[in-house]
Amino acid sequence: MAKIATVEAGHYRIPLDVTLSDSTHGTITAFELVTARVRDADGAEGVGYTYTTGHNGAAIHATLAREIAPIATGEDADRIEHLWTRVWWGLHYGGRGGAAVLAQSAFDIALHDLKATRARLPLWKLLGGNDPKVPCYAGGIDLDLDVAALLGQTDGNLAKGFRAIKMKVGRERMGEDVAKVAAMRKHLGDGFPLMADANMKWSADEAIRRARAFQPYDLVWLEEPTIPDDVAGHVRVVREGGLPVATGENFRTLWEFKQMIAAGGVTYPEPDVTNCGGVTVFMKVAHLAEAYNLPVTSHGAHDVTVHLLAACPNRSYLEAHGFGLDRYIADPMALVDGCAVAPDRPGHGIRFDWKGLERVRA
Repeated sequence: MAKIATVEAGHYRIPLDVTLSDSTHGTITAFELVTARVRDADGAEGVGYTYTTGHNGAAIHATLAREIAPIATGEDADRIEHLWTRVWWGLHYGGRGGAAVLAQSAFDIALHDLKATRARLPLWKLLGGNDPKVPCYAGGIDLDLDVAALLGQTDGNLAKGFRAIKMKVGRERMGEDVAKVAAMRKHLGDGFPLMADANMKWSADEAIRRARAFQPYDLVWLEEPTIPDDVAGHVRVVREGGLPVATGENFRTLWEFKQMIAAGGVTYPEPDVTNCGGVTVFMKVAHLAEAYNLPVTSHGAHDVTVHLLAACPNRSYLEAHGFGLDRYIADPMALVDGCAVAPDRPGHGIRFDWKGLERVRA
């Protein structure tokens, strides 16, 4: 038995080198990183993390430090399902989403890292080990860029080895969105994988109108065309818009994914391991998608998520986010022929520069 000795929470504010923008979060100049370090009685450590786009990190940090740590200390670290259930119901009345599930996600990632580290296996092999090479796209957060800047950013991503690109849409005037999508398609050429992300901007009716306008440009998917709560609206967008739909980065439970998938409102389920409940829930979502013959994709936290998609036979694309975390990681994710490669180091293999992070402690 590997008893949990301590759960340590950290809270940092990571400045961005480049200002980011999308249709709902506006301008983003920094993001908040919240870490969970779980140590067992033998001194082994597992690390997890979650993040926000600039607000509410203090609530997540407090939940980890003041609520989850007392629930978990002294428990068997290998009983991950038991711990997940105990934390979920322990926080349920004041949680069931929000800061509570983000904190639980970081804790759950740390437990899986600890278990894989103790087993001397990379996490992707512990989870099943399908294929360490995962197709990867550059997730641009670039709504406010003009066409020239957007194409310049795209050339930079191509030079880094990306062979798929996602751009933001959601401008007030549909013509502006269409012009930028058309420019990207012309620049990238026919057949190059291009996605568009609306960040929940529209009503279902408006999403259908815009999806139809994007049809000539051969998008892999239209992402988050409307709010995550509108299951019926998503079904309409899939049926009437003429484009595949990705959604799920703002779902906080397995049951939300079940409702959307069963209703037929999503083509590419898109969990984020840092906010859906951790590795435990991400893998359940992936297997649920597989049962419906759907490809699973991801949102954010690519250094962790590459392991999860590498374990899934129904994986599609991994999203690589430009959140500035690479400068605080010893060995950032590698790209080979447009694919992210899950490392063979024990655990998830992320080694934070803790001294460097101290300089940006929140």
